[in-house]
Amino acid sequence: MCGRYAFFSPAEAVKRTFALDGFPVLEARYNIAPTQTVPVLRELQPGVREVALLHWGLIPSWAKDKSIGNRMINARAETLSERPAYRRAFRRRRCVVLADGWYEWQAVTSGKQPWFICSRDGAPLGLAGLWESWRDPAGGEPLESCAIVTTDALGPLAQIHHRMPAVLPTEGVGPWLDPRLEDVAVLSAWLGPRDPAAFSARPVSRRVNDPRNEGSDLIEELAGG
Repeated sequence: MCGRYAFFSPAEAVKRTFALDGFPVLEARYNIAPTQTVPVLRELQPGVREVALLHWGLIPSWAKDKSIGNRMINARAETLSERPAYRRAFRRRRCVVLADGWYEWQAVTSGKQPWFICSRDGAPLGLAGLWESWRDPAGGEPLESCAIVTTDALGPLAQIHHRMPAVLPTEGVGPWLDPRLEDVAVLSAWLGPRDPAAFSARPVSRRVNDPRNEGSDLIEELAGG
């Protein structure tokens, strides 16, 4: 799964990686947690990428209460076309969640040890995501929300946790965002496990367990790790 991640790349790096004409200056965040607002890329019109700030925890349009989103922070790649909460978004409302790395917790004798996993070359990552728009039956403005798609982890990453975010390769970002593409087989092909050699992982402080903690020290390797 992916229950916590970080996004701190400067705007220029994001523009270069995702072929954007512009990107807003956002505060570096090292402990992004569910129900918070997160930056994503999406295309409402083919070829026109926009940055949106969405609620992390997908709320289906038919939901009676937004609290359902608390249980929908992740969507399994293998069942996107089957689950009612995700299948329409899988075909028509896909996004890329911007990240520099994510945290996973490994079961050890002393409890659970957090690890920070990122691209080996330090480039920002595009995590496959889905988004929806929901309006409270009681009234108010629509709330746009998202979920991060997850897939199997391989090799050393699987020794930390058996699941990981579906990290899109550079060539997969365009097809994933294209609102004209609805072929489930073609879309699913971008969500398979990635080569673990493309990532690096390091144990970090358990301070990340508390979402109130922030700062670049959270991604630093644990002494003696």
